[in-house]
Amino acid sequence: MLRLTQPGPAPPQRIVARAGKAEEMEFALAAGQSLNAALTGPLVLAGFRSGAAVFEGAVLAPFRYYLPGPSADGAHAAWFAGPHEAAFARVETANATFGWRDGAPYVHCHAVWIEPDGTRRGGHIIPEDSEVRDAGAARAWALHDVTVSAAYDEESNFTLFVPDAGPEAAGLIAARIRPNEDLCAAIESLCRARSIAAAVIRGSLGSLVGARFTDGSAVTDHATEVLIRRGAVREVDGAPRAEIALIVADMRGQVHEGVLVRGENGVCITFELFLEPIQPGKSS
Repeated sequence: MLRLTQPGPAPPQRIVARAGKAEEMEFALAAGQSLNAALTGPLVLAGFRSGAAVFEGAVLAPFRYYLPGPSADGAHAAWFAGPHEAAFARVETANATFGWRDGAPYVHCHAVWIEPDGTRRGGHIIPEDSEVRDAGAARAWALHDVTVSAAYDEESNFTLFVPDAGPEAAGLIAARIRPNEDLCAAIESLCRARSIAAAVIRGSLGSLVGARFTDGSAVTDHATEVLIRRGAVREVDGAPRAEIALIVADMRGQVHEGVLVRGENGVCITFELFLEPIQPGKSS
């Protein structure tokens, strides 16, 4: 597994997680609002403090985004390229983490979109600088009693979304996975620690050090922006086993898709995970 040296010390706790009772909510992204307001507004109005959202079909104009890129100053293991912009973009699929930054609601959003010339590209949408022109359909799994907040992380030298400490309740798990942890192994470790045999991943996004897929293909860039298309945990030989189908945007915004090879896909900067346990006898 490829690893990326981070600028700061690595704390021993590699996964930060908190669970709470979740509710599912569907809503339309309101035209004429920034993507940030269109996503967070209905969730805040309903009293939620955090969650995972997925959406598709929206046309964003203006549209601004970042691609993953190298660090120019050595203060970070990776950085952003851009910002870039297009006159408009139609969102094919997107995942967003809803939380709070500087006391205000905010989303971290990775997506795949189609630009005016037909180019299919992926990366990190800048939600405050992109506006909803045509509404799209959104679906969220949201938490009233778990807050996700942006906080400074000494290891990566970034400000990142992390679930706050506090009392827990059975239900959706909001987690942050630290750098250089294999994504599948980290999810399986989280499940073992909480005696979870089966689960489904809701939304979820982050960055990986390249990517290696079960079909033998690979992304070799050391920094990528990714979103989970489909993810689940099931019990195999008495232990939880994760299977994750990802969309990966490389440093040129090119889109790659596949199922991750277990043990060969380390987190680059962070991974924001929402994991919903499945009770025996129930489907996802």
